[in-house]
Amino acid sequence: MPFWKCGRHQLRLGEKTYVMGIVNVTPDSFSGDGTMHDTSFVDATVARAMAMVEQGAHILDIGGESTRPGAQMVSVAAEIERVVPVVEALRARLEREKLPVPLSIDTTKAAVAQAALQAGADIINDISGATFDERMLDVLGASSCGVILMHLRGTPQTMDYSARIANGNDAFDVIDEILAFWRARVDAARAAGITDERIALDAGFGFGKSVEENLEILRRGRELSALGLPTLSATSRKSTIGKVLDDAPVAERVWGTAATVALAIANGCDMVRVHDVREMAQVARVADAIARKG
Repeated sequence: MPFWKCGRHQLRLGEKTYVMGIVNVTPDSFSGDGTMHDTSFVDATVARAMAMVEQGAHILDIGGESTRPGAQMVSVAAEIERVVPVVEALRARLEREKLPVPLSIDTTKAAVAQAALQAGADIINDISGATFDERMLDVLGASSCGVILMHLRGTPQTMDYSARIANGNDAFDVIDEILAFWRARVDAARAAGITDERIALDAGFGFGKSVEENLEILRRGRELSALGLPTLSATSRKSTIGKVLDDAPVAERVWGTAATVALAIANGCDMVRVHDVREMAQVARVADAIARKG
């Protein structure tokens, strides 16, 4: 049985789906769950993260910069100020309670990744596939952390435009594009000293893609296993779900998210990144009982 190696942790693949809880240390998350509005944001964030562990999260993904369409960029210093104290506090709490929960940092900045790894993070989750910062792969290669490489078009500031451009090409195949991007980024990661056992891949549901392309990612999920590396599905509460549900607001996308989680698991994904941990942990357990039997 293969493993995904991420720092001090080795996650056995194939037996169950790992639920990654989203911990936003931001004031402007699209889902409205950021903790930067709290006076004691570190304590508030740790409390929220520990509640997710109790609800069934196997991994915690901490982000200090919103990546919703049109989000404002955050400076390196501000992002470090947000995430590093949270990583330090969470690492201490998890070790004190002897809970083997890897900590992931959602960042595209090499300096933030380096600071977070020094503070105790185990995974770097880069939505750009390590393309936004030319130093990122060197930082990751010098560590033993797990690495998540995601596909996107454009940047968070241009994603809507990128989706419209791609959607105008009838001959365009989003799965082929994702696989080609992944192959190139995995080759670059290998060249930086990152071994395959440390790499996971994310198709970038919602990142510069049309509604139909996002649905195609779920429909053809089995094809995304072509590289033989673990995959992450991150559909939680996203706008495609809202559009399918007659423009449902974010708070009313929980069960739409549940459908996408179940389908992603049925089509072979290894991890799901979610806001609603209690509900999606239950979905994952039932989907695993069906899809992973035998």
